[in-house]
Amino acid sequence: MMKLNREVFDEIKKQCLEELKTAHTLEKINEVRTKYLGKKGKLKKLISDISILQIEERRSIGEIYNRVIGELEEEIQKKIQSVKLEKIESYQFNKLELTLPAVKFSVGKKHPLQQVYDEIKEIFVSLGFDIEEGPEIEFEDYNFTMLNIPFDHPARDMQDTLYLSLPETDKGRLLLRTHTSPVQIRVMLNKKPPIKAIMPGRVYRHESIDVSHLFNFHQVEGLMVDKNVSLPHLKGVLIYFVKSMFGEDIEFRFRQSYFPFTEPSLEMDIQCLVCRGKGCNLCKNSGFLEVLGCGMVHPQVLQNVGIDYEEYSGFAFGLGIERIAMLKFRIDDIRLFYENDIRFITQF
Repeated sequence: MMKLNREVFDEIKKQCLEELKTAHTLEKINEVRTKYLGKKGKLKKLISDISILQIEERRSIGEIYNRVIGELEEEIQKKIQSVKLEKIESYQFNKLELTLPAVKFSVGKKHPLQQVYDEIKEIFVSLGFDIEEGPEIEFEDYNFTMLNIPFDHPARDMQDTLYLSLPETDKGRLLLRTHTSPVQIRVMLNKKPPIKAIMPGRVYRHESIDVSHLFNFHQVEGLMVDKNVSLPHLKGVLIYFVKSMFGEDIEFRFRQSYFPFTEPSLEMDIQCLVCRGKGCNLCKNSGFLEVLGCGMVHPQVLQNVGIDYEEYSGFAFGLGIERIAMLKFRIDDIRLFYENDIRFITQF
């Protein structure tokens, strides 16, 4: 009878692992397993020797026996998986026809609205504008009152504004913002002049959906507040913008308009990109298309946010990303932007 101890089991384990290294087929691996772990294998033969040991020694040797059995089973399984993987890879390689053309994969493309927004952002950042953002759920005061929009203004009506069924706050009712202008208020309340920022974001209005209207769309608001800011500064920034966006040869014009939060207020038109000023259905034979609204920040708005309007002045402008994209890419239906048709998106 062999004297059983840890060294005996470690030596059997070592022999098994050495033979396992040279077993490169499933058949060879099974032969090694049978030789060491089978019913008549080297380890199984030791069970009868273990059974006649004293109880304490039997428990100690039994633990070693079970550990070695488990470790060898684990190594054998690893070897089996390794051989199977090599077999699969070899099969796949042999089946590979290197002369066949590669499979073509469809590559995604940046959405035209994202393209236009990135270009807008790049233009204004190059002029030193920061980028600010605000919440889409807004206070009534920030969306209307502090922007000098009267309580009886039609824009406050339920037919234009989407109010939320939530308790009223000390800043009025909660609503889905109808423009990005309330971000101006938030910026001016939290920062002291000089301020120079654009504010992009999604806005919501109660609109009937058609070729030129959606109930939600995207705007970019612009704001500059500092000492001695004037109307020529505003015009200079916007002329640079339209020329960068639509080309150096684009013709443009400013028209007097009205917005409660600016005084004076203007609208900017560019030459129709379809007829080049000759007149067509798109521009209603005027030769021009509106691109944005703008003006000098109303003194009352500056006062509402605690900025001294006698020391500081500013300008603001707002433009629709969808509208700019429709003009730039000559798209005649705003709904196309949201149909997620890859055939449409890959055109731009």
